[in-house]
Amino acid sequence: MKIAILGGGHGCYAAAADFSRRGHEVSMWRRNAIVLDDLAKDACITMKDEAGEHQIAIHLMTSDIGQAVKGAELIIVPTPAFAQKDIAEKMAPYLVDGQVVYLPPGTFGSVAMLKAVRAAGNNAEVSFAETGTLPYLARKHGEQQVTISVYATRLPTGVVPTRLAPHAFAVLRRAYPSVEPIEDALSGALMNAGPIIHPPLILMNAGPLEHFPAWDIHNEGTQPSIRAVTNALDNERIAVREALGYAPSHFPLRDHYENDQWMYGDGHKKLVDSGDWREKIDLHSHRYMTEDVQYGLAFLVSVANWIGAPAPVANGLLAIASAICGRDLLMGPRTIGAMGYQNIGIAGLKARLASGEDL
Repeated sequence: MKIAILGGGHGCYAAAADFSRRGHEVSMWRRNAIVLDDLAKDACITMKDEAGEHQIAIHLMTSDIGQAVKGAELIIVPTPAFAQKDIAEKMAPYLVDGQVVYLPPGTFGSVAMLKAVRAAGNNAEVSFAETGTLPYLARKHGEQQVTISVYATRLPTGVVPTRLAPHAFAVLRRAYPSVEPIEDALSGALMNAGPIIHPPLILMNAGPLEHFPAWDIHNEGTQPSIRAVTNALDNERIAVREALGYAPSHFPLRDHYENDQWMYGDGHKKLVDSGDWREKIDLHSHRYMTEDVQYGLAFLVSVANWIGAPAPVANGLLAIASAICGRDLLMGPRTIGAMGYQNIGIAGLKARLASGEDL
């Protein structure tokens, strides 16, 4: 299968290497043409995982997004939420009927990207899908090496327009057999684990993060009191899903820590043992704040407010983050109000998600 990978982060490198090793024809796009020109001279990624070290040739590395997506059945965009709209606008002229765009994860980016493509004048029958996490726990080490500590074992995924879901899932499962269909894109957005895991970890570890040269929020930063807050926050997410009529499994985050039923199986121990997440995190610039709080947590709070569901922990964490950043993060670009759905009601939004019209 022809697969396009858009972006140059950890998940992008992991996906390009993984799919290439499995025999798919991979085109990898990055906006940084200078870095990419050097990589293209030796279009190869060194991937390390539990099976060892692999030198993997990539079919195409390009800074031409049109060249990357041409002929691709599946387009994967494992980039932060704040990059999604710009990427959608860049690829809009080139999308054609039948293509599937996958956001792992999405933060309701599937809808935001579809809106951007439509606004650019492209009405092709393209489906956008999103899941709750990256399919890999991965870290780049330089511009041609990536380490994959864990592969996802379950990827709950929603599609917009929902009417195109059968085709989308047929394509997605050829790439990721672990994909599990769920109701729609809003359901997929409310599976996103980043806004549940990371806000308590960075906000409740703010002192150590600012004091020490490096700190592992997933190791010494994950203590019982912080886990209690994470569980309470996740319970609010689950309550929002239930109020919207979405069915279990809601993939409770406690499973990530306590058993092998979550998206990464028994991945938390492997994550900690790898040591790859011991890092310096700047509370103003790191994507845990700029994506998981400013986009993801703000989105969750806005949905809760929209349907009248209590979410005191989510609101409290967002208020603390707003104080750190010096602005009201509930006024961000990925809230229900900012996306124009404040007054249409649950049934109205679900109908639009199903048809893909008037989004």
